Amino acid sequence: MSEVPKPQQPLVTHIFTADPSAHVFEDRIYIYPSHDLDHDGPVNDNGDQYKMEDYHVLSMADTESPVKDHGEVLHVKDVPWASRQMWAPEAAFKNGKFYLFFPARDHKDIFRIGVATSPSPAGPFKPEEQYIPGSFSIDPAVFLDEDEQAYMLFGGLWGGQLEKWQTGSYVEHAEGPAPDAPALGPRVAKLSEDMLSMASEALEIVIVDQEGKPLTAGNEDCRYFEGPWMHKYNEKYYLSYSTGTTHKLVYAISDNPMGPFTFQGTILPPVMGWTTHHSIVQFREKWYLFYHDCSLSGGIDYKRCVKFAELTYNPDGTIRMIDPYPEK
Repeated sequence: MSEVPKPQQPLVTHIFTADPSAHVFEDRIYIYPSHDLDHDGPVNDNGDQYKMEDYHVLSMADTESPVKDHGEVLHVKDVPWASRQMWAPEAAFKNGKFYLFFPARDHKDIFRIGVATSPSPAGPFKPEEQYIPGSFSIDPAVFLDEDEQAYMLFGGLWGGQLEKWQTGSYVEHAEGPAPDAPALGPRVAKLSEDMLSMASEALEIVIVDQEGKPLTAGNEDCRYFEGPWMHKYNEKYYLSYSTGTTHKLVYAISDNPMGPFTFQGTILPPVMGWTTHHSIVQFREKWYLFYHDCSLSGGIDYKRCVKFAELTYNPDGTIRMIDPYPEK
């Protein structure tokens, strides 16, 4: 099925999509979203309403061409270690092959991050037998630097279980930091040459304010919640993420992909729906933000739709805030 996309309108309408990871492969835009499903189960802060179980791949020749749905490329039933909840995925290209990174709960109900491979960006993808050793939580994002070193960022609070790993081991009933304590940051690790394991310990990324002080857990307008993404612009590393409870996409800048990052501001104000998740990609001479809201379902948060908008920079390298619902 093909649909011609329009900026800030649903990319496709025949299925519900969320958490878009956008990349340019073979001079074509590929989008790797999660796939929302209808259900009558519970809705809660643990994310039980997000029952996604498979992935589709979408692509388009450019931002004015029809969107192609390449169909289901991986299902939870094909992943030996996974039990449920195939949440926000990510893709990367290296070593002549394409990699799909994805979170899912293992058979002990603990979130892990797996990887699958394909000779084609459109899939299908064949999963590894086991999850990435030492992986935990959700929302993998892989950044490939100019020296070909790959970094994997990941982590999400609440249902994403990041609080449960503060000691380095899984603690079922662990709570997050006090409001005046430093906020939990995403984790980052170098990936091995074959992209199938972590080549370094997963370290916490520190995000600081303009005075160099770590953001606190109670600073919900700025602190990290989930959905990390990294891109590079004018030799600076940009870390963008969701604030969660305040529903913003915000960003911070660093000279080092491992951080620390200095908070800058908001990319996208709150959209319709509780969650917000994104990716940023350069295609030819322009930059684009891919994100989601739940406008297609009329406000049902676990039935979302992917959208995109052009992203622009100010002369000083800061990002101009995007209005998600400009007047028509």
